[in-house]
Amino acid sequence: MCTLILLHRPAAAWPVLIAANRDERLDREWDPPAAHWPGLIGGRDRLGGGSWMAVNHHGVMAAVLNRVGSLGPEPGKRSRGELPLLALQAASAAEAAARIAGWDAAQWRPFNLVLADRHGGHYAEGLGEGSPRVTTLPPGLSMVTAYPPNDTASPRTARHLPRWRAAPAPDSPDDWGAWPALLADSDGEAAQALNVPPRHGFGTVSASLLALGGETRWDFAAGPPHQAPFRPVPALSGPPSPPLL
Repeated sequence: MCTLILLHRPAAAWPVLIAANRDERLDREWDPPAAHWPGLIGGRDRLGGGSWMAVNHHGVMAAVLNRVGSLGPEPGKRSRGELPLLALQAASAAEAAARIAGWDAAQWRPFNLVLADRHGGHYAEGLGEGSPRVTTLPPGLSMVTAYPPNDTASPRTARHLPRWRAAPAPDSPDDWGAWPALLADSDGEAAQALNVPPRHGFGTVSASLLALGGETRWDFAAGPPHQAPFRPVPALSGPPSPPLL
């Protein structure tokens, strides 16, 4: 189970701030965010070849999370790691959301997909059949896990959503304030931990802090956030990659 937190403040200098922990099998190899695909910057899963989180040159972010009971690949199904790459062929989060609503969700195992740009966030829910259900995330703070946004049936959401909402929001990506410490929290029972300690070959393997505004800023921790430092993604500091569109 991964976790993604999205804060949308329409009038802020950085209207959308995102924090995320990636939970995965410890032996599943991956590459940190870079320009692994033309026009895209994202983390690359070496097994499936896709990404769990990526951004494009339009400032659109897409991230995929597994749903409850759907960990790992399944024969005959496409890799969910291709979902962010497909979504980021769009020039805006709203355009990506409209495209996704017409997909056939039966091609993939169940997924939660979060899309965002400076104008806000969208959530797509694929249940393994029919078309994904797509909704717009309201202004304010939303938490997505293997459950829908802000669903307190998730023990993790029930424990951590009030804590994130009570924490002061960062003013800019130059100072993330309390957010790195919140991502590093491994207290509580196993199902509640936001930063999952290694157990049975599974745990939190990386963390991200993104800011979407006039530009995109991405700080990445290449390990559990209580151990690995957050560093700027180098590809976002240099010339932009060639566009996809």
